[in-house]
Amino acid sequence: MTQEQKRRLISPSTREFRREARQVQSFSPLDWLHGYVYARWPYLYIGLGTGEHPLARSLRPVLKFLELMFTRRRGEGPGSSENTADRVTFADTYHGKVVPLNPATELVTIQEDITLTGLEQVIPYARARDVVLHNPDHIVALDCPCRSVRENPCLPLDVCLIVGEPFAGFVAEHHPERSHWITSDEAVEILQAEHERGHVHHAFFKDAMLGRFYAICNCCSCCCGAMQAQRNGVPMLASSGYVCQTDLPICVGCIACAEYCQFGALSIEDGQIALHAMACMGCGVCVSQCPVGALSLVREPARGEPLEIRELLERATASA
Repeated sequence: MTQEQKRRLISPSTREFRREARQVQSFSPLDWLHGYVYARWPYLYIGLGTGEHPLARSLRPVLKFLELMFTRRRGEGPGSSENTADRVTFADTYHGKVVPLNPATELVTIQEDITLTGLEQVIPYARARDVVLHNPDHIVALDCPCRSVRENPCLPLDVCLIVGEPFAGFVAEHHPERSHWITSDEAVEILQAEHERGHVHHAFFKDAMLGRFYAICNCCSCCCGAMQAQRNGVPMLASSGYVCQTDLPICVGCIACAEYCQFGALSIEDGQIALHAMACMGCGVCVSQCPVGALSLVREPARGEPLEIRELLERATASA
């Protein structure tokens, strides 16, 4: 088989994904294969990960073995001399950053290629923490893999936003029946609608997706695999950098905010709102749902810096 024939057998988006991967330092062929499998079969991948796929139970030993090999490959297996504090966990390789509505909107309205690295204070994980956007106006709405694998999912399904290349093109080419191209304005409309439904915006990062931001998922606690993992002790989600603040004299005890809080951070005690600050991830859903304006978001330095792309760009330009 000639090189040209081989080339024709590989889809254009796969070639672009491979070309981009070759430019990423220390991104191995195994990493690329992992990324290909994840993006090519996300419903199987997520279904097995959440335990919702029919094969999840029978494949559990295989998944456990792969997880063991994964940690050993990074020096975490038996006999490792690596400092415990420096260990790379599953959450370090695949995680979401909570972003309130306005910062999420900024991520889908950027009109220029950007490269932001060294975001340790924003993305507090050992790996997968860069924001590199090529053709950021290339956006695909994908049927949410987490919702799609559930028996009775929240609707609508097409609320996962794949942002920039090579990711958007790959998803659109390989999942034409589950995805469609959208404009930045349409992406903003999806974000707004999901926010009004009480769902949380997460900017997702994954090591196998070139170690960087690639999607905004609009998540609900009943369907989201990352929220499920978080509840089970796997810290896959980072705070927005904000926390909710209550104004008790204004509160009328209507419980609307508590009903919408996806993280269980709000409850009604003695007829007024009670905030469980450690559970709050600063998504801002409760603020917009409060009918009397008794809630607001305030910066909390102990929770890290927000992923506010325009501010980060201004800072990077000023320090250049």
